Amino acid sequence: MTNDKLQLVKQLVGAIPELTAGQLHWLQRVVAVFGAEHNFTLSNSDLFDQETLQNFGDAMRVHHSFSAEPFTKDKFEYVLVQVLNMSGYKAILAPKGNPGHDATIDNVKVSLKTQADKGIKEDKLWISKFMELGKGHWGDDPRDLEALRDQFMAHLKNYQRILSLRTLARAPRWKYELVEIPKRVLAQTVNGELKMMIDSAQFPKPGYCRVYKPNRDLMFELYFDAGSERKLQIKNLRKDLCRIHAVWEFAIPAG
Repeated sequence: MTNDKLQLVKQLVGAIPELTAGQLHWLQRVVAVFGAEHNFTLSNSDLFDQETLQNFGDAMRVHHSFSAEPFTKDKFEYVLVQVLNMSGYKAILAPKGNPGHDATIDNVKVSLKTQADKGIKEDKLWISKFMELGKGHWGDDPRDLEALRDQFMAHLKNYQRILSLRTLARAPRWKYELVEIPKRVLAQTVNGELKMMIDSAQFPKPGYCRVYKPNRDLMFELYFDAGSERKLQIKNLRKDLCRIHAVWEFAIPAG
């Protein structure tokens, strides 16, 4: 045990007698969760090392000490910045509501996403709100989709990397993975095939931009959602086109 760690242990032990019964209950709960079964796996990552992997996984376990809901985007952003700073990076959050990147890590702008839908497919990524499409011209002319695709391509210029934290399994045995979506893959949207859903009852008409490999295997598709939010979704993005940074599997004991 290092001197710094020993000093911290002494400080914590010294503070315990002053805690209330309720505070001791919650502390005991977290300690029990930390002692439960877990398996954290580092994959092909240039952001995480073993220490960062452990720190991020422990933060998620603290969250699930008190919640049966998946890690949300705001928690992902905050914890990622904290653990990277603990590991020697210079990481800062972007201002709330920033339309481009969510964080800057060693001067690299990063977009952060989460996926936690109950019907999640392990081999396909879905981002339900990749960006807002705004209130520009969009009606029932299929050519309108070209401008929406241009908006997407312009949006990609606002950051260098895209990371998605995915909830693959839920309580009592949680499984998360951190996946990077390469910009070079999404950049192939420029050659995608556009199709407006002319028969839709919605106005403006929703549409798709589908991107294929030369053999016509679908790589991913953009969905121009014509609902009230007017958002762009990324659907059916093949995970084998992406980079897995880490996987966290852990059990949360009842209590």
